[in-house]
Amino acid sequence: MPDTPWVTMYPQEVPQTINYPKQPLSGLLEQSAREYPNHTAVSFMGKTLSYKKVLEEAYRFANGLQALGIKKGDRVGIMLPNCPQNIIAYYGALFTGAVVVQFNPLYMEREIHHQVTDSGIRILVCLDLVYPKVANASEGTSLETIIVTSIKDYLPFPKNLLYPIKVKKEGLFVAVPYSDKVLSFKRLLSSSPTTPVSTEINPQEDLALLQYTGGTTGLSKGVMLTHENLIANTCQAKHWMYKCKPGEESVLCVLPFFHVYGMTVGMNLAVMTASKMILLPRFQPGDVLATIQKEKPTLFPGAPTMYIALLNHPDLEKYDLSSIKACISGSAPLPLEVQERFEAITGGKLVEGYGLTEASPVTHANPIWGHRINGSIGLPWPDTIAKVVDPATLEEVEPGKAGELIVKGPQIMKGYWNRPEETAETLKDGWLFTGDIATMDEKGYFYIVDRKKHMIIAGGFNIYPREVEEVLFEHPAMLEAAVIGVPDPYRGETVKAFIVLKEGQTVTEAELDKFCRERLAAYKVPRLYEFRKELPKTMVGKVLKRALQEEEANRMPTVPDSPPTAS
Repeated sequence: MPDTPWVTMYPQEVPQTINYPKQPLSGLLEQSAREYPNHTAVSFMGKTLSYKKVLEEAYRFANGLQALGIKKGDRVGIMLPNCPQNIIAYYGALFTGAVVVQFNPLYMEREIHHQVTDSGIRILVCLDLVYPKVANASEGTSLETIIVTSIKDYLPFPKNLLYPIKVKKEGLFVAVPYSDKVLSFKRLLSSSPTTPVSTEINPQEDLALLQYTGGTTGLSKGVMLTHENLIANTCQAKHWMYKCKPGEESVLCVLPFFHVYGMTVGMNLAVMTASKMILLPRFQPGDVLATIQKEKPTLFPGAPTMYIALLNHPDLEKYDLSSIKACISGSAPLPLEVQERFEAITGGKLVEGYGLTEASPVTHANPIWGHRINGSIGLPWPDTIAKVVDPATLEEVEPGKAGELIVKGPQIMKGYWNRPEETAETLKDGWLFTGDIATMDEKGYFYIVDRKKHMIIAGGFNIYPREVEEVLFEHPAMLEAAVIGVPDPYRGETVKAFIVLKEGQTVTEAELDKFCRERLAAYKVPRLYEFRKELPKTMVGKVLKRALQEEEANRMPTVPDSPPTAS
């Protein structure tokens, strides 16, 4: 058993190990509907659904799927924003023993085609607005049936009548050609019974989810997550947030459910604790602020870009955000200034965590109501073991020394779908090799230095972009910064920074250069700067460095031919 110094840093309310329920993930919905039948499960743009109602709708969807021939092990796609249909389709598919495959509604046809082909889904649920690209992308694939729904299907009166008018006015109306292969979600449910659907599931072995990686570092792969993986990570989250009481919390669900972080810490945790899910289909700062004031969520899982956008909203002071108790921030580093300002405004706690799709996704977080360290991803969660190893020898390194972070625990994936070689590279003796460079201190707090694949090698020196980004974030004019390596004829690679300034702020390259040289070794200082209005990001706010690198690869060289000075 590896040394686990972090457990001594746990708040006394957090257990070192958890007794996980041996049940399918869908059992969470049944349990909450049984214990809190009339409690509000969903609040969506003025419409509410009780836990009893959501369970009935999920049973209807499950019966509808079975009537269409779906059986245990079949893959069912969901391509929806955060709306009631997403939750109903997700749990309904799980009741049949099917494997859920989530799609980002913003995917283009090429991305849809890849994921449909790779996963082999038979049925996909999507919005009417995206039906044309789904139909085009799925020609000649395994997809047999498309089930189409509309945002208006779960809007309250009169919004359900006004929505189609708004869509037509904006030129977004789509006439869906319903047939025996293109079905209405609403009609499928209304023609299906609410009788429970029971499928024998082995939580340890049977897949609940094929979750495709974000593709920030390459081709998207299907991560195989079992019922046990997802139950375990949801239980770990519940115990980490030990002050949250079943049946009493409200979760602001603006992180998309098609992202595994939003799915686990938003949807599954809310269902496990019979919390109210306040659904927002997309992140718009003004809408989020108004929703917090009106609906009073107690939990708000998010990403740093979300908190930054709220803090920089011109009308921030007009809103009361004091209902928020706790937020775990993931997907990117959390700047100290953002953490401190957000906590001062809300009175709640905002801590940084860490995870990856292959881990369902959370492996580490700072204690919410305990000792935390800014810049650290915190402590491994209960039943999670983490080590920092030398990438060459795989030997564990001493505290404070950088190496590759590897983790082991009940939330770790079964492997990559149809990719045995890549699975063998990433999973070794139960250890997940994260590809992230990290350090651990004497107390067991972990720190991400950078992604192994993002490391820049300039003149023989290893440069971790995150270290440079953290310095840039210290500049008062900085809103966002991303650092990558670009080809350099002398150094091999050199450091380039992409900069987004706060509104109304100005700064020159020379000023940034001076600022960085006062805080970084000369070889780490960016040699190139590019000022932008925004950076390319995933739906949860993670900067797509691969997109920046691809842009650079398509450009003519802009780096100097002569050796740069060392100081």
